[in-house]
Amino acid sequence: MQLFAKFAAAALILAATAGAAWSDDLIVEKKTFVLPTYTTAAGAIIKDVRVGWEAYGTLNADKSNAILVNHFFSGTSHAAGKYAADDKFPGYWDAIIGPGKAIDTDKYYVIASDTLVNLNTGSPKTVTTGPATIDPDTGKPYGLRFPVVSIADFVRVEKALVESLGIKKLHAVTGASMGALQTYEWAAANPGMVDRIIPVIGAAEADAFLIAWLDLWADPIRVDPNWAGGDYYGKEPPLAGLAASLKIVSQQASHWEITDEQNGRQWADPARDPAKAIGNEFRVVAALGAGGTARAKVSDANHLLYLVKANQLYAPGGAATLDEAAAKIKAPTLVIYQPKDLVFPGPAVEATIAALKKAGTPVETFQLQGKRGHLDGVVSMTQAADTIRAFLAK
Repeated sequence: MQLFAKFAAAALILAATAGAAWSDDLIVEKKTFVLPTYTTAAGAIIKDVRVGWEAYGTLNADKSNAILVNHFFSGTSHAAGKYAADDKFPGYWDAIIGPGKAIDTDKYYVIASDTLVNLNTGSPKTVTTGPATIDPDTGKPYGLRFPVVSIADFVRVEKALVESLGIKKLHAVTGASMGALQTYEWAAANPGMVDRIIPVIGAAEADAFLIAWLDLWADPIRVDPNWAGGDYYGKEPPLAGLAASLKIVSQQASHWEITDEQNGRQWADPARDPAKAIGNEFRVVAALGAGGTARAKVSDANHLLYLVKANQLYAPGGAATLDEAAAKIKAPTLVIYQPKDLVFPGPAVEATIAALKKAGTPVETFQLQGKRGHLDGVVSMTQAADTIRAFLAK
């Protein structure tokens, strides 16, 4: 799921590292889209909704060349380029978005936006309305008084953004993990507005197994006493619980092959044998802990809980079953997935492919190869570059 993974704390670091070699220093600007009021899919009203967004390329005269990119669970709208020439890393899909790349910004106008309840509240470049936002009616952070939102709400806000630019139809919608969920939702809820979709490492349903895993992601936060039922703003935040949650997300977004290759059974400290004391760790455990702690410092625990709920509620176009969801999706579809994925396992994605074909939707597929599992949908996308380029050209 970075849904997930993230859907995932490690995804941002690994994706940025992989993308760095491909960056042509496309300089991008983070902008803010504002809705004075927004009514959620469940009927709640949120005032002064704000999401950040950025774009690459140029919108053509008839506004027919727009492509929307949706981010993964722990990601942001920073899909490509850099905010400044001296930034260390470019956006997470910089390897496939840019001049002459698979999603060619010499041809297409590429839009990416932050979701509601975005995880990365501590980043100065992240703009998002959620539980950590000040409620204009009280002057205090919403906390758990913020309405529950869903993937459908993420898409509705994006639709308002797209329409504010005068765009009536999207050449394509794409995204990885949670971004794939939004991609399917776009096609199911707005069939006349989407020419084609490219969901990456995601399925068209949140099944019981995924719902249960998402709950496990959230558990460490809820048992951290500093969480205080979500009322921790202005107090000590539940960083320990949040860090533990992000450890779980990161590990599930990875795969045992790369985990073992990078760590083996090495100790975190050569002088501290894990057999000698409970506090002595293996290297893989220490690395996960350090990554989770670092990410927790720029993230918000309530926002993670709301993201979990949004993903658990996922049902494209309000469909009750996978077959019903597939029947709502008419746009030609290129499904990109990793058979070793531990967040959206190969069979789950293949069930979506089968349902789409059964419904008569034109479907193409591409299997990513590698040792990173779910994360290959972020860091190994150049494998699919030619397939993406050809699909967009049809």
